[in-house]
Amino acid sequence: MHTVWVRLNAVTFYALSVLLGLSVLAAISKIGHSSRNAPVVTKLELNTLRSLKAHGGVDRALLSFDLHADLRPAFHWNIKQIFLTVVATYETKRNPVNQVVLWDKIVEAVDGPDKMVFKEDNIYCKYALIDQRGGGLRGKEVTLSLVWDHMPLTGLLHMDKSVYNSTFTLPDSYAVKRQ
Repeated sequence: MHTVWVRLNAVTFYALSVLLGLSVLAAISKIGHSSRNAPVVTKLELNTLRSLKAHGGVDRALLSFDLHADLRPAFHWNIKQIFLTVVATYETKRNPVNQVVLWDKIVEAVDGPDKMVFKEDNIYCKYALIDQRGGGLRGKEVTLSLVWDHMPLTGLLHMDKSVYNSTFTLPDSYAVKRQ
C-alpha cells in the first residue's frame, strides 16, 4: 500500500533520528571532561626579549619563550583537535586589560601522542606584541598564559586557560638585542 518513496522516506528519517540520538549521547559523554582533564603546563616563560621599539607610531615587542606542556590528558575519543594560544596580558591607563595572541598551534588527535607533548625552548612568537596606542609597552608588566580551545567531533566547544602563568617586565626604554 505504500510506495517505494514513502518507505525510503521512513528509512531515511529513522536513520537520521538514530544518528541524532548517537550525537546527543556523544555530546553528553563529553560534559565535564574538558574542565577535569586539562593539559599539564610545567613551563611557560620568557626566554629572550629580542626587541622593543617604536614601529609606525606604536610600540612593538618581539620575543621568544619556553613552553613545556603535556596535552595528552585533554584528549579523549570525542576531541578532534585542540587549538593552543600563548596570550600576553598587560594593563594600561586607557585599557585595564589588554590581551595579545603571540603564538598559536593546532594539535590534532590523529597526530599521535608524541606530538601532544611540548618541550620546546626559544619558540619565536608568530605575532608581535603590539600596543595600539604609542608608548604603551615600555615598563609594563606582562603576563604570559597558555589558552586552549577543545574542538570536539560533536558537542560544545570549551575554552580554558592554564593556571600556570609567568610574568616579566618590559624595559623602560626601547631596546634591540644584537645577535
